[in-house]
Amino acid sequence: MDTKQIEYILKIAEENNITRAADKLFLTQSALNQQLLKLEKELGTPLFYRSRTNWRPTEAGEVYLRNAREILRLKKDTYNQISDIAATRRGRLSIGFTPGRGINMFTSIYPLFRQKYPDIFVEPVEKSVRELQKMIADDHLDIAFLTLRQEDHTNDEYLILVEEEILLAIPSGHPLGAQAAPPGEALAVMDIRNLRYEPFVLLEKDSTMRALANDIFKRAGFTPNLLFETHNNNTIIYMVQTNLCCGLVPSYYMRRTNDIAFFQMPDHPSWHVAASYKRNSYLSKPARLFINMVKEHWNNNPFDHPNRVHLTDLDHSE
Repeated sequence: MDTKQIEYILKIAEENNITRAADKLFLTQSALNQQLLKLEKELGTPLFYRSRTNWRPTEAGEVYLRNAREILRLKKDTYNQISDIAATRRGRLSIGFTPGRGINMFTSIYPLFRQKYPDIFVEPVEKSVRELQKMIADDHLDIAFLTLRQEDHTNDEYLILVEEEILLAIPSGHPLGAQAAPPGEALAVMDIRNLRYEPFVLLEKDSTMRALANDIFKRAGFTPNLLFETHNNNTIIYMVQTNLCCGLVPSYYMRRTNDIAFFQMPDHPSWHVAASYKRNSYLSKPARLFINMVKEHWNNNPFDHPNRVHLTDLDHSE
């Protein structure tokens, strides 16, 4: 099934520029333009409004692009279904995950997955939750493992693997640090309003964690004194350890951490670790196996304070 022309047009739309699209496709601009002109002549209408810096789809172009993406999705689903029926054990699987815990999960699972499917090429992608959600929506990614709340879900599919509590982290030398529970005991509870005058370091504004943190502060009735914004929870941990600030972190980051006093909050805010994939797409047997392996990974390596959700295993029989 030759879909090269479709891929060319989608790349022009993705780049909003024919020159950049040609570079990404390793074509000359002239060759790509000829493909576009040929298609537009066949359809009898332009697909793009041309400008030097921004190519926008026309109304006809929007129709073409929408259906072109669906054609590529159907092609991929068809090949995956036939591969499962034929048990070829060959193909490609793109896996998305977030910085921090994501790479630890992937490196734990990939060697085991490769034993099962040595001829499946696995492409790991490390990006933010929002970027991964867009890649799933655009059909540029097979599966993404995300940390988010229900209200952060898009129109694609989500399988909740774990519910994880968000913790308050303060330097152990802080005057309130003495209220922390001794090691091995259940965490003490602290109202975040006790820290209304302390500096906080939080994740960047467009992250799902920041949206959750903003809700926590809104319910507490104050705006935090923001010292710093970061894209990595490990940075928050380091800055709290060095007595610079307080922070809000998922309970995963409580592991093997010194010099920090952790507290639960009275309303026990939480979010999910979830697997996401394109709505109405076919989930291949290798993809189902990978999701089950991630679920098993978190079940065997639980967070310190999650409420684990038990799901029915996805079918990954051979």
